[in-house]
Formats: sequence, C-alpha cells, structure tokens
Amino acid sequence: MIEQTMENPQQYPEQLSDVLLVMDKEKKKIQAVTGVDETGKLQTVDVTKKNQSQFMRVDRAGDLFSNFFSNFFRQIKDPTHFSFFKVPAKEAVETAKEMQQQIDSPTKDGEHVMEKHAIKEPKEQQEENNREMDTSSKSTEMQEKSEYRFKAEDIDWATLEQLGVKRDTLEKMEAMEGLLNGYKTNFVMPVSVNLDTVILRTEARLGLQGNEGGKAVFIMYGVRHEPNLKFPFFGHEFTKEDRENLLKTGNMGRMVELTNSKTGEKIPSLISIDHLTNEVIAFRQDRIKIPEEIKGVKLSEDQKKDLKDGKAVYLEGLDFKNSPNKNAYVQFNADKKYPEFLFGDKAPKQSREQDPKMFRNKVFSNEQYKQLNEGKTIYVSDFKDGKGQPYKGYVTLNKETGNYDFSFKNPNSLKDKIQPTEAHKTQVAVNSDGKTNEATKRIQEPLKPKQQTPKNNSQKQQQNEPNIPTKSRGIKR
Repeated sequence: MIEQTMENPQQYPEQLSDVLLVMDKEKKKIQAVTGVDETGKLQTVDVTKKNQSQFMRVDRAGDLFSNFFSNFFRQIKDPTHFSFFKVPAKEAVETAKEMQQQIDSPTKDGEHVMEKHAIKEPKEQQEENNREMDTSSKSTEMQEKSEYRFKAEDIDWATLEQLGVKRDTLEKMEAMEGLLNGYKTNFVMPVSVNLDTVILRTEARLGLQGNEGGKAVFIMYGVRHEPNLKFPFFGHEFTKEDRENLLKTGNMGRMVELTNSKTGEKIPSLISIDHLTNEVIAFRQDRIKIPEEIKGVKLSEDQKKDLKDGKAVYLEGLDFKNSPNKNAYVQFNADKKYPEFLFGDKAPKQSREQDPKMFRNKVFSNEQYKQLNEGKTIYVSDFKDGKGQPYKGYVTLNKETGNYDFSFKNPNSLKDKIQPTEAHKTQVAVNSDGKTNEATKRIQEPLKPKQQTPKNNSQKQQQNEPNIPTKSRGIKR
C-alpha cells in the first residue's frame, strides 16, 4: 500500500528539486553549477541568495544519478578536475557555507556533510548501486541469469504512463535490468494520480511482482515518514533493542520467526529497513546466500553462520581500493538481499562482547589477550587517537564489568620504568575527546605525540592570534 499525501502542485516541483554544487579541486572553492558552455567549460556562480535564480536545478528522484548526470558529466571538458555535490534547493546556500568551512578547516562533522551530499562519477555510482560488494550474492545471481524473470513487453506501460512512469525514462536510468530480474529500483521517483478534482502525489521505489497468471505487476513502494515499528510485523513484536538497531543500522541484527498470515507457517527471517522508503522488509533465512569471501577476506563457517543469523561480523584486511581503512563490520541486509558494510554511525560500538580482542580500534595479540584474561595489566605502545596520532597506555580487564580499563599510568606500580604515557594525556584529550588545551587551543593541526605547546613559529603565531580570553586553564572537562 502506498502512503499518498496531497500537496500543493505549485510547491511539489520545488520540493523535489536539488541544486548541483561543485568544488574545483585546485581552487578548493564551493560554487553552484549553472551549466556547461559549447567548449565543455563548466559554468558556475557563487552560492549566494542573490544568485539563486541561476542555479542549475535537477530532479532529485529521477535524473540526477541517471541520464542527466551521465550526459552532463560527458559534456564537461575535464570532469575529473571537479567534485560534485547535490543539495536540496532550499538548503543550498547554508550547506555550501558548511562545505566551504570543511575545506578551509576540516572537522569530523564537516566530513559527514561532504560525504552525505557527494556525487560519484556515473560509472562508480552505478557499480555501487548495483553491487555494493563485488562478491555479493546479488551480483552473482544477476550475472548467472541468461534470461530475465519478467518480460518488458508484459508490463502495462500505458497505465504506468498515467502515473508518470515511462519506459524510456527507466531505460535511460539503467533501471530495467534490475526490475526485470525482480529487484526494486535503487532510487525513488515521483508518482502522481490525477482524479480531476483531486491530485495525489508521492515518491516511491518501483518493483515487479508476478500475479496469478504469471504476468508482471508493477509495485510502488511509497516513502514513509518513519518506519512503523509500533505494531506487530507478521506476528513479531519489536523489542526496544530491535527498534534501536533498526533505526541505527537499518538491520534488526537477529533472526526471528515470522508468521504467514494465510498458512500459519513459521518462517525464520531477517528484518531490515528500506533506507529510501522507511518500509519494514523481511527476507527468509533459507534464501540467504553468503559469499565465500568479501573484499579478499575468506569467511569462516562461524562468520557465515553469524551473517545468516543477522549478526554484524568484524572483518580485517579488507581490500578497499580507494580507502586506507582495511577493517569494517558487515551485516546482511534483508532489503538489499546481501551483506553490506557498516561505516560511521552505523558501525557497532566495539566492546568485548562484539570483539573481545579489540579495544580503542587496537586488536590485541593472542599473548596480550591471554595476559589480560589472567588479570595482568599490559602496556600498549601503538594506540591511535581520533586524528591518527600514536599514543601509549596501560590496559586492564575489569572483572566486575567485563570491559577494559585504560590508564596513562601503570595502575600496578608507580615505580615501573616505563612511564612515558603521562605526556600523551593532552594529545588524546584534544585529538580524540574534543577537549581544549589552553596552550594550544588556537592551533589548527592535530597535536603530535606528547605535544602540549606550540611546536614551531607557525603554531606560535596561530596561538597568539587575538581571541576572547577564557577563564579556565588546562584541559576542559
């Protein structure tokens, strides 16, 4: 069932439009795109309210990642010279300011803003949408099929055109192969019904389903404001933990038995949230296919079982071609029908329960892990803070809580010869915890190991710039 809402027809196009922003990689400046001239030169203006009428606007739901951007990208003389971003039209000016601040003075929050709105090159975007992991069961299944599940000629295109869905549009957006293979589109698009006296509009993902006669029936998965987790889902009542997991990662994280309302059959299944529509999606556990390896990492039988049970599995040594990070969590997504990576806020907090050998992104050796479980305190010299700078400290297993305790001083002996880590307190507090050190608070670079004061003339100049004096001294807590 599609959730349809009535909207002012004059406002609707504006609500669905995005503005194309661009960053010249050499000039490091965010501007709004206005077009491309005959020679292939990108035309831009400053992102101000005064220039809003000149901004290039594109259909957020349809054209941006399809034929529009593909064609637009091909017209540009030197496309790799630029990075592109899409932002809602109403938020363009403010978002551009945030992006420019991130370019000038990088922060973690600013990095999230850039990633959220970034547009990848058409080829890279299509590859990611079609197969987020090159070894996923989805891509393998599609490659192995010589015939599609549905036939395009069996679809009632005339009726669909009345809803605003055209065949040539789907073909240009390269969505037909997925649809004919039984997958939903990897985008939402506007759908409208005109009943003369009432106009109904919504956004929806599209999919195909066979009817009793075996012919293709179009299904529209309407966009919801939020997932419906308050009521039973095929007999399953969501617990507080279920709801928290689904809202945070999009996956419930465990297998449950769902009840077929017609037959009463109990079906072991995994549950996820469609990240585009907020619809609750289930997938039968007996149909789950887990690959033998992910990004070059061969999965053990226990890891494959955990993934089929819906658990998040931590993998090390992944072969990410465009990222220095080699470790990540993966978890099966019932909507996508294959394991996905969990990055950023989606990644589980690393605790002993999830990975007993890991603490503060440091994986203990077998010998270190053995000593910790024997109640010993170990000295670790290669921790990394939030800015990637090394620091040192002592770790002890707390038998009462089951978690690890950290200290810059050896808690067992103040006479221990190895006591250099006291000097790392300021560095870690500033780089990882977001605290302020009075002597270095105006320095823009991450503090180096043991650093507590400006290290050179440049940093001294930054530190001595006039600013409003603060009352407190030392590290603010």
